[in-house]
Amino acid sequence: MPDDHPKTMTCMEVWGGSETTDNAVSMNGLDAWVYSKPYQSAEAGGDVYYVSSCATGRITRLLVADVSGHGAKVRDTAATLRGLMRRYVNHLDQRQFLKSMNSHFTEISEGGIFATAVVTTFFGPTRYLTLCNAGHPTPLIYRAKQREWSLLERQRTSGDAIVNIPLGIEGMTEYGQIGLQLHPGDLVLCYSDSLIEACGEDRVMLGEKGLLELARTLDVKDPTQVVPQLLAKIAARSGGSIEGDDVTVLLFRPNGGRGSANFFLRAFAPIRVLGATIRACLPGGQSAPLPDFKLANVGGAMFSGFNRFWRG
Repeated sequence: MPDDHPKTMTCMEVWGGSETTDNAVSMNGLDAWVYSKPYQSAEAGGDVYYVSSCATGRITRLLVADVSGHGAKVRDTAATLRGLMRRYVNHLDQRQFLKSMNSHFTEISEGGIFATAVVTTFFGPTRYLTLCNAGHPTPLIYRAKQREWSLLERQRTSGDAIVNIPLGIEGMTEYGQIGLQLHPGDLVLCYSDSLIEACGEDRVMLGEKGLLELARTLDVKDPTQVVPQLLAKIAARSGGSIEGDDVTVLLFRPNGGRGSANFFLRAFAPIRVLGATIRACLPGGQSAPLPDFKLANVGGAMFSGFNRFWRG
């Protein structure tokens, strides 16, 4: 059952990890529901989930990653990903975050650790979403206007280079991204591979297309019940359980809000960033969460009427 008290994100906060959770998360302009259960009810699993909110409440980043292995190594990796989420919490452009993630996994790949991941960045004032898929199962999207689910197909090639392969496989990999406009009522569903690898009585895996067909049978009137419905349908098809691996599902939707903190919180955003930067200079401090210095980001933080999103 979901937690009784939904999590409300504050500015400059990073929430998540690799532990069991079943929670609703509320942000400026966005609502999310996160379900994660490690394999065999372990304390922490190989699936990692994070949500972050920037200093002004305009930028929300959501991550679902599947890290190879279990135990202490995965917990250490989860902590590293939390640090990277915090470092780039004020970045409108998520590509540097992806580059840093890939660099980390490339460094530890000799130990047999790599990861797949879906990273999304939601810009509240325009409800614009950018998404990068690094070898992860394809997310689903529900368009409220058309009342239909579909697959969010990943970018596959860039010239002669293969892109969007798992993190840590190739240090120089180019991670492309797609962009799309979201509207109130739309839903985006990210998940780990345990869902599509669930087998039916015929021992055939569900697959992405099978998951899409199941999603099309869901009642989406109450978003809080979408994930429980989906997991129940997969479990029924699989003979009662899909817990042969870590299970993680992240569902989110724009809630119709303006996607920005109130004037008081925006006015103090530079002070919060300055304070975090000073703490980063102290012994043991983490990297400073500075913004990317693009006009759409810095200008939008300074002027509440500046809502044009940089889509480069």
